[in-house]
Amino acid sequence: MTARLLDGRAVAAQIREELRPRVAALAATGRPPGLAVVRVGDDPASLSYVTAKRRACAELGIISSEWHLPASASRAEILATVERLNEDPSVDGILVQLPLPDSSIEPDVIEVIRPEKDVDGFHPVNVGRMMLGLPAFLPCTPHGIVQLLRRSGISTVGAHVVIVGRSQIVGRPLAHLLSRKGPDADATVTLCHTRTRELAAHTRLADIVVAAAGRPGTLRGDMIRDGAVVVDVGVNRVPDPARPCGYRLVGDADFESVASRAAAITPVPGGVGPMTIAMLLANTVAAAEWRGGAAR
Repeated sequence: MTARLLDGRAVAAQIREELRPRVAALAATGRPPGLAVVRVGDDPASLSYVTAKRRACAELGIISSEWHLPASASRAEILATVERLNEDPSVDGILVQLPLPDSSIEPDVIEVIRPEKDVDGFHPVNVGRMMLGLPAFLPCTPHGIVQLLRRSGISTVGAHVVIVGRSQIVGRPLAHLLSRKGPDADATVTLCHTRTRELAAHTRLADIVVAAAGRPGTLRGDMIRDGAVVVDVGVNRVPDPARPCGYRLVGDADFESVASRAAAITPVPGGVGPMTIAMLLANTVAAAEWRGGAAR
């Protein structure tokens, strides 16, 4: 069996084209959507992610700005930067690139972002509204996975989905989104993690497996049933002396062994990553529309 690749780049391009007329309509009013990105420190991966997000904004006509603070920036300095952006009428969305050098202050930083500008969908107000089924910014990676499955013709209705990873950014919100009522949901969800006993016993029962543990090799081919769909959320750097940069990117799934049994699988890179950025753009456009008086 040769797995079909779920092309996140192609689906993300489709979403961007759907957003283009909405951005043009906002620009015609004299105020295109605006996204501010706060980056703390000089982590190479964070810089790469921010660069990709700003490039995507520029391509679509969204005005983006970057606020770069040193790794030594204090909690007060970071919060003050976010507060300044909260008050800036040209900024519709605020994204604080995670992880921060001091991860202990991340909840404080997220909570100070105004919910109406929280285009990452991490603020407790947006999380609560999502859980209640009310209009809210949905977290970008989980929403991107839902969109990728639907637009790739993979139904979750009645499917057994096993998610490996329980983070507040991916695993937990994705479990909620997929278990809701609706055509893009209605799944039976099992939420596992790296401390789950007999993990393979759970993943072998799944129609769809989402690998989001943040560890390469978490999911192997012998851990899935033939014909399963695998969504690999992991982005891990592993040493590779043959490459000029000295490393290569791999997911949480052992790609070769899993792809030999799966019906479909997301590549790394080129799978979930582009979808995350596409949903960030969608949230930013929606924030600008709500700013202009559109119904939420």
